Amino acid sequence: MELYRQASASTYQALAAPGKWLSHYDEFIIKNASAVSQIESALRSLTYIIPGRFRDAEIASESLHSYVQLLSLYHDSLLSKAIARLPLARKPVPSPHNRYTRFWTQKSPTYRRLALVLQMIQYTELLWEMVAKRRGEKTRWRIIVLLEGVKALCRLLLLRLTNSRPLLSPPLPEREVDPSSLEEAPEQTAEELEAVQSYERMQESMSSGTGSGDDTKWTMPRTGLTLPSLPDSQDISSYLLSKVMKADDIKPPKMLLHRVSGKGEIAEMLYIIRPVIYALAMQHWRGDRKSWRPWLMGISIEYGARQLAKNDFQERLAGGLRGLTGLEREELRKRGWALGWWLMRGGFYENITRGWVLSLIGKLKNKPILDMVGGIAEDYEFLWNQYYFATATM
Repeated sequence: MELYRQASASTYQALAAPGKWLSHYDEFIIKNASAVSQIESALRSLTYIIPGRFRDAEIASESLHSYVQLLSLYHDSLLSKAIARLPLARKPVPSPHNRYTRFWTQKSPTYRRLALVLQMIQYTELLWEMVAKRRGEKTRWRIIVLLEGVKALCRLLLLRLTNSRPLLSPPLPEREVDPSSLEEAPEQTAEELEAVQSYERMQESMSSGTGSGDDTKWTMPRTGLTLPSLPDSQDISSYLLSKVMKADDIKPPKMLLHRVSGKGEIAEMLYIIRPVIYALAMQHWRGDRKSWRPWLMGISIEYGARQLAKNDFQERLAGGLRGLTGLEREELRKRGWALGWWLMRGGFYENITRGWVLSLIGKLKNKPILDMVGGIAEDYEFLWNQYYFATATM
């Protein structure tokens, strides 16, 4: 019986070990958030220079990039929970994007799961394409169409869950807080408390505008924390204006985006299904890489959806496009910049852009420093030319 109890205890410890390791890992990430963010950035930078360095480099590079992105997604969830536990005075002010997406992830578990699936596919889609390409072009295009179809389905469901509000990119909150603010600060000593009080008294005496902020910085001797400097006496108005709350700051999160209906809803649905239609067209005409038909079809749908959405806003909102919220203007601007990627796709790239890129690479070769830049550009030209998802924006 004693042997049985020992065996049971050992089995329980073995099963509980992964949970303990994960708990220790989570604690380590939160306590060393700054260092972890720097490591993530370094690994992402490494993936930018790996392509073409050795055999099968593109798969190795993309595997590393996908792994780092997925790991960062997990780290974001940990840091988000840590931020939620901070005292109100230490909580960072979230951006409109984070306010909106955090509202829906907390309100709807289904939204959170769909957004997570969508984000994970976007982080790994190019890797899936690279692996599928080894099994032939037919398999590759089937995987591309399948992934685009799953992403479109997720977006249509998100559109339904948010009561027909336009989708944001990305659909999950972004990491925008300084990770060092999450690391626990030691309690202040009596001397440091006295220093803070002295600083506050000095701040009051300087409010008449007789000094400069550069002379009032104070670094605490034990913690190393620096108290914020006073604003320059000539810049008081700008300082105060920066503290004024805007209309979007006091709106409920879900009101940061207007609901769409009629033409606006059709425009959003066209924008969502455009990648599927373009992928199907590319699959159909894959034998003719220089064909303009898929390119013209894809850009026409995306540009048409954009113009239809803008016309709907112009007609439906008070003040037209001036009535857009800051978050809506930001998303509209992102989608506008994304149109530029059509220069790197399909018929336009094969017939026009690729010639410019190859000409530029040729001019950079055999020149100090510039030769390295040309080498990296040549490696990426291979990705743009060979892989569909290398230039995907959705």
